Amino acid sequence: MGDTTPSIEDPMAEESVTDAEEFDSLAGIVADGVVGAAGGLVGTAMMSVVFLIAQSLGVFSISDFAILTELVGLSGYVPEVLVGFIIFLGGGMFPWPLLFASLKAYLPGQSSDAVSGAFFGGAMWTGFVLAFYTGQSGIALGLYAVLTLLAHVVYGVGLGMVFDYFATRPDSIV
Repeated sequence: MGDTTPSIEDPMAEESVTDAEEFDSLAGIVADGVVGAAGGLVGTAMMSVVFLIAQSLGVFSISDFAILTELVGLSGYVPEVLVGFIIFLGGGMFPWPLLFASLKAYLPGQSSDAVSGAFFGGAMWTGFVLAFYTGQSGIALGLYAVLTLLAHVVYGVGLGMVFDYFATRPDSIV
């Protein structure tokens, strides 16, 4: 009985291995992390503008970021508002973009990462609005809720726009 193995090689098998190797390479993983961090930085910068508007209206205070410094036990040792904002920025640049990248296929807005990001930001807002509530009431409470929701939607849109931008780059693997 002769050799029954096919003598024709499947070119698609080699291509899929190459794509998988590129996707799982250390350089690809680091590049994806940099894209996520850049998106988080853009989103957090955009969100901070809305927070400054809310502060100018008297419904939110940037000094509320000191709550984060207190949570990690650094109160009294470091500039509380600055360190709190740095912690907030770190959260916006690393874990939230990672979670967005993991969940964006399941979020509404399949046509655009910016639309998916808006929904993601809205979902994130539910925790923020309770954690940073400082006793506002009446119209101030309504403005606090609306402006912090807007800030989170803007964060998600900025994050998604960066993901959209890098996903369409010819040399990107995001």
